[in-house]
Amino acid sequence: MAKPSITISILLGLVSILSLFIAPSYGAGIAIYWGQNGGEGTLADTCATGNYEFVNIAFLTTFGNGQTPVLNLAGHCDPGSNGCTGLSDAIRGCQGRGIKVLLSIGGGVGSYSLSSADDAKQVADYLWNNYLGGQSNSRPLGDAVLDGIDFDIESGSGQYWDELARSLKGFNQQLSLAAAPQCPFPDANLDGAIATGLFDYVWVQFYNNPPCMYTDNANNLLNAWNQWTGVQAGQVFLGLPAATEAAPSGGFIPADVVNSQILPQIKTSAKYGGVMIWNKFYDNGYSASIKPNV
Repeated sequence: MAKPSITISILLGLVSILSLFIAPSYGAGIAIYWGQNGGEGTLADTCATGNYEFVNIAFLTTFGNGQTPVLNLAGHCDPGSNGCTGLSDAIRGCQGRGIKVLLSIGGGVGSYSLSSADDAKQVADYLWNNYLGGQSNSRPLGDAVLDGIDFDIESGSGQYWDELARSLKGFNQQLSLAAAPQCPFPDANLDGAIATGLFDYVWVQFYNNPPCMYTDNANNLLNAWNQWTGVQAGQVFLGLPAATEAAPSGGFIPADVVNSQILPQIKTSAKYGGVMIWNKFYDNGYSASIKPNV
């Protein structure tokens, strides 16, 4: 077979380079929170639905400021008696399906804070050795290595979370970092951390916040969304409750409205990453209804 001319070779090379810039962006998906209700099904069953690309195991509710860290997985298992180490097989099973599994730290109700940069470094050491790629004799979820850490920080001074992010990325640049700020922009607790540019995923809670959540129209939500897509992060997600009961202060959007009015608007953003749903217990068909459009 004759060799292609130099001109054709150059043209093929240029096409390959251009394709890197104009190729469509893939990878949009749904993130779910699991762990706060024993009636929501197992972690293995959650991943087996095929509805999710991310699962946040929630929550590490106590840590920092000299406190002994406490993992609270509601009725699923008791970490205090090593009762959750069996989740390792489920975690690896989820990862085998291509699902990223993260540990969510903080939450709406918990005892957590960082008192200094050194405190942040100590918490990072604990997370690395007990949940991530480090070594410890007391890993609450067993020997499975999680993909990253989700910062669901809803109280405190907002200080030193940036130091925690830097320390975690210092262990491994490939470690996934996520943040779950409230939708009022900027977030009082996570603004400094997100500003580091180290976060791969920012799933914004567009619920329980009247100024920026969906009410009878999408205007406030879309205005806030446009602000959030300006942050220095890999991808921004639309955080929604899976049912009215999941967000006592409002923000639930029926699936048909999400599909017809919200997703077509926000998907135009280069930062769009998908949808975050709170939480697995309330997700009785909601994720399946929006997934084809996510």
